[in-house]
Amino acid sequence: MNIAVLGSGGREHALAWSLAKSPKCGRLYAIPGNGGTAQVAENVANLDICNGEALCGFVRYHDIDLVVIGPEAPLVAGVADALRSAGALVFGPGAQGAQLEGSKTFSKRFMERVGIPTAEYGTFDNAEEAKAYARRMGAPVVVKADGLAAGKGVIVADNLDDALEAIDECFSGHFGDAGSRVVVEECLTGPECSLLAFVTAGKAFCMTTAQDHKRAYDGDLGPNTGGMGVYSPVPIVEPEELSAMQRAMQQAAAATAEAPFEHDYRGVLYGGFMLTPQGPKVLEFNARFGDPETQVILPRLKSDLVDVMVAVAAGKPEDVHLEWRDEWAVAVVLASEGYPGPYEKGKVILGIDEAEAVDDVIVFHAGTALNQDEELVTAGGRVLNVVALGKSFEEARGRCYDAVERINFEGKRFRTDIGAKAAAGRSSWE
Repeated sequence: MNIAVLGSGGREHALAWSLAKSPKCGRLYAIPGNGGTAQVAENVANLDICNGEALCGFVRYHDIDLVVIGPEAPLVAGVADALRSAGALVFGPGAQGAQLEGSKTFSKRFMERVGIPTAEYGTFDNAEEAKAYARRMGAPVVVKADGLAAGKGVIVADNLDDALEAIDECFSGHFGDAGSRVVVEECLTGPECSLLAFVTAGKAFCMTTAQDHKRAYDGDLGPNTGGMGVYSPVPIVEPEELSAMQRAMQQAAAATAEAPFEHDYRGVLYGGFMLTPQGPKVLEFNARFGDPETQVILPRLKSDLVDVMVAVAAGKPEDVHLEWRDEWAVAVVLASEGYPGPYEKGKVILGIDEAEAVDDVIVFHAGTALNQDEELVTAGGRVLNVVALGKSFEEARGRCYDAVERINFEGKRFRTDIGAKAAAGRSSWE
C-alpha cells in the first residue's frame, strides 16, 4: 500500500516509523515531514496539510491507498471529509468529530449529554461573565481557550488574580481566535493519565495507558507545554480505575455513531483523565494521537499498524486486533532553550547514533531539519523524543536518560524527573 502521513512532529515520525515496519507498506510519504521522517519516508515539503483540494490532487497523482492525518488542525479544517469525498481511505475523523478537540465547549457539552464524568464548568463569550463565574467558583480554577491553541491554551490558576489575568489573556487575542470563547472549570486533583482508543463504527479499541508531563520544568513547575516526557503503561492506575476509563471511552465511541457524527469518526480518540478521589474524570478529548504519548505507545504495539489503520478507516471494527509488548517505555523530550517561549533554530545536533546504540532506544525527531550543509539542526521548540524500552520501569527510565546524555546541541534542555513520581508510588501525588 502507498501511504501518506500528514504532519511534521515527533508523533508523525513515530507513525511513519511504525507504518514503515509493516510488510504491507509500499511507498511512504511524510507531508511535510522532518529530519527523522526522511529516514523512513519521502518528505513532501511543498504541500499545505490543511488544503484539502491540493491533498486530493497529490493522493490521485501518487496512487495513495491510505492517508493518515497526524495533527488536529487539518482534522478541524475538514481535510478528512475532502479526501473521503474524493474516494480516499482516510485515518482520522471528519470535521464534526474533530470538534471534540476543536471546541472545548462542544466537548464539555458532549460529555454532559453522554454522561461522562468531567469537571464542573461554564463557557463564556465575554470576559466579565467569565470573571464573575471564576469568582463564584474560587481558586484554584482552570481557564481554557475554547479553540485550538497548540496545547498551550490551558491555564491552571492557583489564585483568583491569576485566573482573572488568564481570562484577560484569552480574550486579548493571545491565543488568536481560539480565545474568543473561554471555558472556566473546576480544578480537579489527582494524577493525570491518558487513554487512547482506535474508534470506528461506534466501537472503541483501547490502547495502553500513558502519562504525559506538561509543565516545562522539574517538579511540575513552569508553564504548560506540548509535553516534556511520557511513559507507558502507568503503574499507579488501579484496575477499577482502568475499567472506569475504558467505560468512558466506550461511551464516547458509541455516541460518535449517532447524530451529529453519523458514523464519521474513524481514527483515534484521546481521553485525558484525572484520577480523582471520586474516580476518573475526563479533562479533555483530543481527536488524534497524542504527542508525545504516541512515541511510547506505538513501540509497544505488536500488531501491524497498517492492518489496524485500514480496518479503522474502512469502518470495519471486526478487523481491529490489538496486541501489546510486555515492555515498559519511557520518553524524554529534548527542547530548545526558551521553549515554550521564543527560541532559536538552526543549532547543530550531534550524538543521535550514539544514543540509539543504547539497547532498545529509538530517537524520534520532533523539530529537526537539514541545513544547507546537510547537517541535522534544530527547527522547533521540542526537538527530539528519546524513547527507551525495558523489562521494568526502572530499566526503561535508566536507558532513556543514558541515551539523553549522549545527544548534544546548543541550548539543549530537558526535564530530569520524567516518571519520578510514578516510581515513588501513588502517595507522591498526595
